Amino acid sequence: MFRVAAIGLGDLGMLECRLFDELEGVSIVAGADPNPDARDHFEWEFDAPAYEDVDDLLDSEFLDAVTIVSPHTLHFDQALAAIEHGLHVHLEKPMVTDFGGAQALIHRAEEYDVTLAVGYQRHFDPRFIEIRRLIDEGRIGDPHMVICHLEQQWIRWTKDQWRADPSLSGGGQLYDSGSHILDAMLWCTRSTPVSVAAAIDDQEYDVDVNSALAVVLDREGSRITGSVGVSGDGQSIPDPGESLRILGTDGMISYDGETIELTEHGMTYKTTPRVPEFEELTTKKLRNFVDAARDEADLLIPAEDGLKVIALTEAAYESATTGHRVNIDIDLD
Repeated sequence: MFRVAAIGLGDLGMLECRLFDELEGVSIVAGADPNPDARDHFEWEFDAPAYEDVDDLLDSEFLDAVTIVSPHTLHFDQALAAIEHGLHVHLEKPMVTDFGGAQALIHRAEEYDVTLAVGYQRHFDPRFIEIRRLIDEGRIGDPHMVICHLEQQWIRWTKDQWRADPSLSGGGQLYDSGSHILDAMLWCTRSTPVSVAAAIDDQEYDVDVNSALAVVLDREGSRITGSVGVSGDGQSIPDPGESLRILGTDGMISYDGETIELTEHGMTYKTTPRVPEFEELTTKKLRNFVDAARDEADLLIPAEDGLKVIALTEAAYESATTGHRVNIDIDLD
């Protein structure tokens, strides 16, 4: 039996506990959360102990892995402690809130020979898988420009929660849901960020709400120019509204949140892949994490992808603060 403990027992943490517990050969055996009501709920539902302190959990339980669904600024210390107990780690996005911390976790996981995953469920979404496949097959030639956006009715329901407290969240919508569109852009194009110039607006809140990024990406030695818009004061609820457009030397791919259009050789083709439910995508990423930890599958949500997103996000914040373009140097070796 693959024994998993959950760190962070809020809505998403409890959902992941239920989905883990439904996987064949997997059992949720413990949890941790500073909130006593959350601990009581967990213990009632899973008939398993819940701890106030993460160190007490790690020292008291025999585990194979943890899933971490806590406020963003807590991720590094919690993940590091789990890794140093020899445990596999599934981290919800963003991976951490510091590029150096992301590098340190990757190196530590390699040292302890454990799996470190970051929960980007778009890697299992048929829509983004199809976009990546079309690019990989060369259907639009060499990608040279990408334009994407994500908007969501976010600040209105987070302004009184931990996500609006930078000491816990590390940042606003760019770190939160915006993390997904950054990952989708990088993952679909198989690119790495090189530099960014950013304008960020907090709308008088303590965290960022609107962000506009002008990015340069590297794809196997070729440059891609990118434009990213992220808004936490949008209209879409509960799921974000988003779009992605990739221009290549021989064509273009456009995605509007539902339909994918491929333009090649002067012709346009449309497809509307099935839109999966959030629970289905979450189950797929958790199953892949378990299988990878057991050496039964390749990990499709590696920490290196999370590191790229953190590098771009941190550089965007720096650019917005200094008013200058910021270069990004990512060493994945």
